[in-house]
Amino acid sequence: MERLQKIIASSGYCSRRKAEDLIKQGKVLVNGKKVAELGTKASFGDEILIDGKLLEYEEKEYYLFYKPRGVVCTTKDDKGRKTVLDYFDDVGKRIYPVGRLDYDTTGLLLLTNDGDFANFMMHPKNKIDKFYVAKVEGVVTGDEIRRLKQGVRLDNKKIIPSRVKLKKIDKKSMTSIVEIAIHDGINHEVKRIMEEVGHHVIKLKREAVGFLNLSGLKSGEKRRLSSKEVRQLYNLVVNK
Repeated sequence: MERLQKIIASSGYCSRRKAEDLIKQGKVLVNGKKVAELGTKASFGDEILIDGKLLEYEEKEYYLFYKPRGVVCTTKDDKGRKTVLDYFDDVGKRIYPVGRLDYDTTGLLLLTNDGDFANFMMHPKNKIDKFYVAKVEGVVTGDEIRRLKQGVRLDNKKIIPSRVKLKKIDKKSMTSIVEIAIHDGINHEVKRIMEEVGHHVIKLKREAVGFLNLSGLKSGEKRRLSSKEVRQLYNLVVNK
């Protein structure tokens, strides 16, 4: 059960505030009964009429996708490149990515038709960590790791990663592997953070979002999130 105004807003009919006005004006019927109280709850199986018109809405769906390299995180691409939605032709519902991964970045991406959920996951104030592994040019030093942990400035804002760990150094190829967790939502954030300490990112993979990871999935594969997993994502913020 959800508050009636939330169901109306999530259908795309109007904003939540407008939905509240319609309810107070007595223009909403649930299963043939007029509703005028804002606290009223309904379910997605109820018949909801607004000004005599049947409200059409979709059940919310949530997907975890292993994005391959060379795929864009848009619903349509004017350059004819493959998009993440090309992997969701069998879903039958209009879904969209939650945030973006760069064209050359691989890894975990969430997709949904729930706008409230998407906004919740992307908003920096909720501080939901995204975990990346970056292969970079050059040998990363301990001093550089300490500098990253102390924070760097991007777009006039100090960015302090939740986690920074040097995983491997290959002096033969002059490359390093760094694990980094962020939650700020700035474009190209990991690449720019590493550039600040003088290391160009060669490869980048998002391995996890919160407690979600890519376990059991191959590149290009997807799975649905369970209702329990969705609740746990919301609880990540509640429990902080």
